[in-house]
Amino acid sequence: MSIKLGYLTTIVVSNPETAKIVLKKHDLAFSSRAISNAAHSLNHDKFSIAWLPVDNQWRKLRRICKEQMFSVARLDASQGLRMEKLQKLCEYVKECCEMGRAVDIGQAAFTTSLNLISTTLFSVEFARFGSDSSQEMKDVVWGVMKGVGSPNLVDYFPVLKRADPQGILRETRICFEKLFAIFDGIINEKMKLRGEKNDLLEALIDLNERDEFSRNDIKHLLLDLFIAGTDTTSGTVEWAMTELLRNPEKLSTLRKEITDCTVGSENETIQESDIPRLPYLQAVVKETFRLHPAVPFLIPHMAEADVEINGYTVPKNAQILVNVWAIGRDATIWPNAELFLPERFLDDKIDFRGQDFELIPFGAGRRICPALPLAYRMVHLMVATLVGNFGWELEERVKPEELDMNDKFGLTLQKAIPLKAVPTKF
Repeated sequence: MSIKLGYLTTIVVSNPETAKIVLKKHDLAFSSRAISNAAHSLNHDKFSIAWLPVDNQWRKLRRICKEQMFSVARLDASQGLRMEKLQKLCEYVKECCEMGRAVDIGQAAFTTSLNLISTTLFSVEFARFGSDSSQEMKDVVWGVMKGVGSPNLVDYFPVLKRADPQGILRETRICFEKLFAIFDGIINEKMKLRGEKNDLLEALIDLNERDEFSRNDIKHLLLDLFIAGTDTTSGTVEWAMTELLRNPEKLSTLRKEITDCTVGSENETIQESDIPRLPYLQAVVKETFRLHPAVPFLIPHMAEADVEINGYTVPKNAQILVNVWAIGRDATIWPNAELFLPERFLDDKIDFRGQDFELIPFGAGRRICPALPLAYRMVHLMVATLVGNFGWELEERVKPEELDMNDKFGLTLQKAIPLKAVPTKF
């Protein structure tokens, strides 16, 4: 589908066959980004791994991310850190259980993701469960996602750029400045205490001292990792729990699988090495990605040149939106597409790592999300922790079929009304 939005030609791809042509066959031609005005805040587009063109700087950033955070060796080495954060999540939910208090699932998942990312990046925990600091950070992160992803008149009519009629650039810049102020303080402290903690920031400062990486490079990369590593993971966990609470029989099936896996084992909790042995857990996560992809249009691509696809010419500089939300709900691909049916994946080899274009919540090709390996581990483990250790009841007078399923839209999709549920003992 071709849409003219002001001066901007936008091509919307809504089926897996065309998505494969765009993201695989013509990957290089469509590897650049259509950059929203909000992404220009503090020149973020000139430093960001998400927005830079596929050039030497972009490759360097991808290499740093893989070597320092997302390689199998690095992830295996940092497994203990993730288990520590999950144990704290478990302790918080247990405390709520004993007090009969409802848990804001999205907020708890966000705090867990936030502390995991901040500890990995800076060796610092940012927030306590249920604290104002966690909610404030969640609001800032959502402010960035909303600003970058919301429809902005300036993107369609550049003559309005100076006026910023919706105030989107101004509001996004405020969120960026808040995060950069935090990062500056942490970088200054780290430079005084070199060598005490072996984290990502330590490695980036080493590059800075060899003149291979500027301070601006450091802050913008930290912002990318920080934003992507908190919002999308916690949002997916919240949607997974929402669907499970709406479908109590699915919740029971998953709990039985997790319980059977841990009975008689050395560890009472699910370990990362257990994930391959939990097919229903994997199916629940896939089905959540299908119905509730974190980034419904992926980050917009841009055509580097005129490209012919299916007999049509995609013009140079056109914006390409891959509508993974529509692909995931296409009834010609998915029987009973609107229903939450993890069972559809039990005998299906479809995966979400960018090879099966029916399910590409992380994108595909050169621009596939570099944090996919970490997200894979964290989403499975958080859902398993919440389901395997506690029963769950909705707040009084709320029936499963009455759960609010509305979204709020930015670059990512979040639940409009947070999911709150009361944990119980088995």
